[in-house]
Amino acid sequence: MKLFYQFSLALSTVLLLSSCTTSLEDYQQTTPALDIQKYFSGKLIAWGMVQDYSKNVTRRFCVELDGQWQGNNGLLKEVFYFADGEISYRNWRLTKLTDGKYQGGAEDVVGDAFGQQSGFAFQWQYDLRVPIDGNEVQFSLDDWMYQIDEYRLFNRTTMNKFGINVAEITLFFDKQTPDKTCRNSIYVPKTE
Repeated sequence: MKLFYQFSLALSTVLLLSSCTTSLEDYQQTTPALDIQKYFSGKLIAWGMVQDYSKNVTRRFCVELDGQWQGNNGLLKEVFYFADGEISYRNWRLTKLTDGKYQGGAEDVVGDAFGQQSGFAFQWQYDLRVPIDGNEVQFSLDDWMYQIDEYRLFNRTTMNKFGINVAEITLFFDKQTPDKTCRNSIYVPKTE
């Protein structure tokens, strides 16, 4: 009887927790409504960190972004400056579909990325190849963006491998100071 009780309690807990997960529709009535095309147009800057599965900060970085759109097609150029001196690049090719949906791809993205906007939130999902110790490892990313106001946006991303959360990425985007660059930050070594 004790084993049955423990099993029932565990099953109830799992069902309760799974029913509490957030869905994009939960944000449908929130404002300001995030317009990906508008927000990621022109120059902006972001700062971020990567945390491993134990919440230990393993990397810090700054990103310079420049987005250009022609109709429903966009190009979002990103330059990442990591605190350890690494510099990397990503060029997103984005297409606005219908009903707040987007599709995209980049050099290190496997296949297509798909996303959808609802209220002040945007969920973007894709597989990413990450170079680790001379090899490329593929991770599944679940990317959530939340617009705070017309200039600022928060981004939380979970990285999964075989369904296990191995890292989280947090970013803060600022569009208010487009003249600010990562090259003036602690992330880029000063050259004489």
